[in-house]
Amino acid sequence: RLGRNAAPAGAETLLDALISETDEALLASLFAAWNEKGIAEDEIVVIASVLRHRCLRVTSRHDVFADIVGTGGSLAKTFNVSTAAAFVAAGGGLAIAKHGNRAATSASGSADVLEQLGVRPGNGSAERCLNDIGICFMFAPEHHRLSPTLAKVRRGLGFPTIFNCVGPLCNPAGAPHQLIGVWNAELVPIMANALSRLGTKRSWIVHGKSGLDEIAISGTTAVAEVNGNSVTQFEIEPEAMSPVRKESENIRTSSPAESAALIRTVLNGHAAGSAAESIVLMNAAAAFYIAGAAPTFSDGVEMATVSIRSGAASKKLTELAEATQI
Repeated sequence: RLGRNAAPAGAETLLDALISETDEALLASLFAAWNEKGIAEDEIVVIASVLRHRCLRVTSRHDVFADIVGTGGSLAKTFNVSTAAAFVAAGGGLAIAKHGNRAATSASGSADVLEQLGVRPGNGSAERCLNDIGICFMFAPEHHRLSPTLAKVRRGLGFPTIFNCVGPLCNPAGAPHQLIGVWNAELVPIMANALSRLGTKRSWIVHGKSGLDEIAISGTTAVAEVNGNSVTQFEIEPEAMSPVRKESENIRTSSPAESAALIRTVLNGHAAGSAAESIVLMNAAAAFYIAGAAPTFSDGVEMATVSIRSGAASKKLTELAEATQI
């Protein structure tokens, strides 16, 4: 019943009930009660386990690859930082299996902004793109069969639900390294423990204490590093990690078109020294670091900077856009 954590044995039943329910008012009241109760680790694990088992998988030829993803739900309403960082990481030689969806609780979801950038989501090209060009976008509805009613209700709620937590943990390619941003600091240990139970090689769960589901460039970021069964929590200060700019310029956008325009500016190297570029560098650097491509975080920042300055990051966007039109 509402107000009690779901038992693991009821995972399939719970998920089937959620995805088959067509009463929008009932679903909305369920999510409201769930939000009031709080999202539990066991609930995340059992639903994610079922979705992982049922998903349409993508097979990677890469031994080392990663995903950079946020839960959404952040009140900061920044541009799509994780999407921009994905191209920077791919430009630096780290294969990226990006998993995402349209916006449910934010102004712009990864699928929305990628469309504006010329990438066609959901056309069955993910596996080919990942293996041929080193980056892909796995459109969640193509890999996870959830109901349109569920998606509609989530968009209308105005607050994140358990599916904001579950989605990033259900990468269809089984990315062994993930940088996952969460909207609430309390979720950092919950998501880290859930990911450890579900299985990962080395990943970070992060929350920027200025309210970001990203690594922040202004203020402290809470981090939980997951190494297999081990979870270690710590905090990072941007000035201790890299020499990037710290000023709090406005990096908010109100639409996918605005977000895409800012991402193009960053990837084309026209935002050097700006807050927008800096936050992308920090998040791409973390991906390099957790995947073992960079020995230190600062080395990761340098790799990310080279990816942008050399034109490699922008080239990856062009390659993915062209490959998804086939």
